Amino acid sequence: MDKTEIPVTPADAGTSGPGKKSRAGLIAFLTGTALVVIAIGYRAFNPVISPEIAAANEQAPPTIPELQALAEKDPLNSKAWQELAFAHFSAGGYEQAARAYRQAVEGDPDNAVLWSALGEARVMASERDPMPADAVTAFQKAIALDPTDPRSRYFLAVRKDLAGDPRGAIADWTALLKETPPGAVWEDNLRRTIEQVGKINGIETSAMLAAVDRDRAASAPAAAPPALTAGNAIPGPTQDEIAAARAISPSEQQSMAEGMVERLDTRLRSEPGDVNGWVMLMRSRITLGQADEASRALKDAIAANPAQAARLRAEAEALGVR
Repeated sequence: MDKTEIPVTPADAGTSGPGKKSRAGLIAFLTGTALVVIAIGYRAFNPVISPEIAAANEQAPPTIPELQALAEKDPLNSKAWQELAFAHFSAGGYEQAARAYRQAVEGDPDNAVLWSALGEARVMASERDPMPADAVTAFQKAIALDPTDPRSRYFLAVRKDLAGDPRGAIADWTALLKETPPGAVWEDNLRRTIEQVGKINGIETSAMLAAVDRDRAASAPAAAPPALTAGNAIPGPTQDEIAAARAISPSEQQSMAEGMVERLDTRLRSEPGDVNGWVMLMRSRITLGQADEASRALKDAIAANPAQAARLRAEAEALGVR
């Protein structure tokens, strides 16, 4: 049975140590997001796409051997290695993904997303240890670079659960949920993780979750004035498309969303004058919890469209992008 198919049942409540009980929250969450990101994993992208990969994506998605060849041409091309790692991860090749992410961070050692993706791949590749030391090191490195990185925050809370501190883990997950953008792809799965780990350990979580909902509602930004689109005037999914998306597994939903963002990002590199496209990209990054990437998109959009800087800044402000 694949790791993401491990069931969580009431019987797990009697388990101690790094067994089913300890892995309950981990598995529940990984099934839905792989924060990486994830995935994720949860996937975040650097704003610069390598020309080789961009050209390949215009024709057809490159195969793993093709991605391998592109990456090996330039060992320090972090984007190429990231693409290869994600392809391996999506195919269930977690050990290969971990090796590729490790090479990616060689080329971009200050990228928190790459470090947290590396940690997740190492977790998924481990058959015996639910939280291997080298994965923890990667998550800690990511947090040092970006204290808001959601994937690392999630997994370091898992580590607390594994160490016998479910209350501490739930507190950390609850704090993450409070800061999660409404509608983020991992939101429902994070909530279920809190509920399941609470149930397994006899911890009441309904009041905590209700308080989070109240706080998030109270702090929600005001609606953008009609003059701003904030992405609202840009065509989005129809109700039928939303229903179809809900019919597939959470991990497939994640991959679908990430693929759409990747294609949009790649297209804007060749069509930088599409201001509405930049607004959509910022909105998508915020939905995926990629605030830094959204900020980078804003800077790139302004650089490419200086005459539209005022509008882009106004759109960004409406989305909470700084």
